[in-house]
Amino acid sequence: MADLTFHLGGLARAANHRTIGGRARAIADDKAMLRVAADLTRDLNVPNRSFYWCDLAGSAALGYLALGVAVVSRDAVALLAGVIAMLVLYRAGSFIHEVTHIKHSQLPGFRRAWNLLIGVPLLVPSFLYEGVHNLHHAKTRYGTSEDPEYLPLASMKPWTLPLFLVTSALAPIALLIRFALLAPLSLVSRSLRDAVVGRLSGLQINPHFRRRPPEGELKRRWLVQEAACSVWAITILGLVVSGTLPLREFGIFLAIAAGVMFLNQVRTLVAHLWENEGEQMSVTAQYLDSVNVPPPATLPVLWAPVGLRYHALHHLLPGVPYHNLGEAHRRISAALDGDSTFHETNHRALLPLVRRLASSTLRR
Repeated sequence: MADLTFHLGGLARAANHRTIGGRARAIADDKAMLRVAADLTRDLNVPNRSFYWCDLAGSAALGYLALGVAVVSRDAVALLAGVIAMLVLYRAGSFIHEVTHIKHSQLPGFRRAWNLLIGVPLLVPSFLYEGVHNLHHAKTRYGTSEDPEYLPLASMKPWTLPLFLVTSALAPIALLIRFALLAPLSLVSRSLRDAVVGRLSGLQINPHFRRRPPEGELKRRWLVQEAACSVWAITILGLVVSGTLPLREFGIFLAIAAGVMFLNQVRTLVAHLWENEGEQMSVTAQYLDSVNVPPPATLPVLWAPVGLRYHALHHLLPGVPYHNLGEAHRRISAALDGDSTFHETNHRALLPLVRRLASSTLRR
């Protein structure tokens, strides 16, 4: 997942535009690495249905069970259950990334099930990502102003990083407003509808990105999912206003949802090195600007689940399903010597990546 765009012009304007685009252009494609990566993973592109369905169902069931325990418990038990709910629902929510990439003929019904289990209840339906995330993978868009999921964070002011994280915790409230209030009102106002579609219908971090109106099958799915989320959001707020849903229980739900969004934003913070400032990049340059956190690191299982610990490899091989990325990484690592470009994206842990990014902003 990625967080909803926050329209704070100062964040986008905070970049001190040092010239590193030339460096990005100067990195030619490592054709030997690209060829080895493609050749060794051709048999890994088919998703395993059992993995997908069992992982999603188990994560959703455990997440909602923990949420229920957090609601009915007190003190340490409630806190522990809340943390478990946040982590497991974050894992379940991360399948929105797979929903965007998989061939749905290979996993019939999975998109619908994900939306019913996670997308609608948490107000993050898949239309917010489908049609947006694919632009991040477009070879000529990555790292440019047309990339909805990229900001030159490494060259921005130091205060932009905490702002980048803190605003994500407000996303659940923003989503309630978007679906309970703005979506219904946009049905009677063309200008509001244009704003909702263009500015408030994408999981993105680039505040300058404007989404185009959907067409064809995506438009139909969009309208169905948006209507379901609007009904759900209005129902939740109605239950709170009427007193049927106590404020404490509502607050716990919002806190866990905010935790999910915050954790995802932390993961987004270290998914790339964020060192490009708008220039087009070669595939190899895009790979080197991305991050892998492979074993023996263990904590990435929690903060970068569903294959997200292999984010750089995913940019190299976007068709490989999450459960095969580990095997793909092992094969390619064994085939290429230690001097290969492939190994340069491997990092040890979360905190060193955060420190690297923070240090870069402090030099601005």
